[in-house]
Amino acid sequence: MAEVIAGVGVSHVPALGDAMESGQEGPASAVFEMFEPVRDWVEKLDLDTLIVIYNDHAAAFSLELYPTFAIGAAPSYAPADEGYGAREVPDCEGDLDLSWHLIDSVIPEGFDLAICQQLDVDHGFTVPLTVLYGKPEEWPVRVVPIAVNVVQQPTPSAQRCFDLGRAIGRAIASFPEARRVGVVGTGGMSHQLQGTRAGHINQEFDRRFLADIADDPANLAALSNREYILEAGSEGAELVMWLVMRGAMAEAVNVAYSAYHVPVSNTGAGIIALEPLLAQ
Repeated sequence: MAEVIAGVGVSHVPALGDAMESGQEGPASAVFEMFEPVRDWVEKLDLDTLIVIYNDHAAAFSLELYPTFAIGAAPSYAPADEGYGAREVPDCEGDLDLSWHLIDSVIPEGFDLAICQQLDVDHGFTVPLTVLYGKPEEWPVRVVPIAVNVVQQPTPSAQRCFDLGRAIGRAIASFPEARRVGVVGTGGMSHQLQGTRAGHINQEFDRRFLADIADDPANLAALSNREYILEAGSEGAELVMWLVMRGAMAEAVNVAYSAYHVPVSNTGAGIIALEPLLAQ
């Protein structure tokens, strides 16, 4: 049977992808060191499939047509051209059977996912893969992309995202084939790219979020969208995607690793690795 054996929350700062591709040292080296323990941890887990919760930055969707939730149901996903060429990373192989099982399970529960049988994925999706797997010739896992609208108002609430994650977790548990599944929630941490608060970073909130995502996700789910923007900035509101990941996991988890670094390209960057806490 399928089971979620790992959850990861990680920032998807595009500058990190560029630096990791080029092997850039200097200020970025401290961030690379922050990722290494999680990369080793993921390698040992030998995952079959990653479900990646991300937001599209107007690469596959436009502001004229931007779904609240969308799921990939394609055999493969190519890196998107974000205006300066696609990232030089491999295409991602899709897990079609699991995608369609999630679609058939989650939509009847009341979560209206747009189904994408063709989808290019941008840095919000591919940078976390580089964080977890480096620069392989081929990605060692199949993927299921799930995109969340955190760009065009109105955006889904933190509670709705957490509830979606729970529905995904139930769907995975009912999948009839064996799968070692990891779920990745991407985006954040606190940052704002425009307006009078451009450059906003709230380290206190970021560190509290890293603690609560493991031990008290219901507290984070209870925060309003306005509270996320006030605390974490307009782009820091991406953190609701980590709640989809957390909802898909067991109620009790163990923190395998957690780290935080600031600033990264005017962004608070964090990572957390979670594993289900097995009953004694």
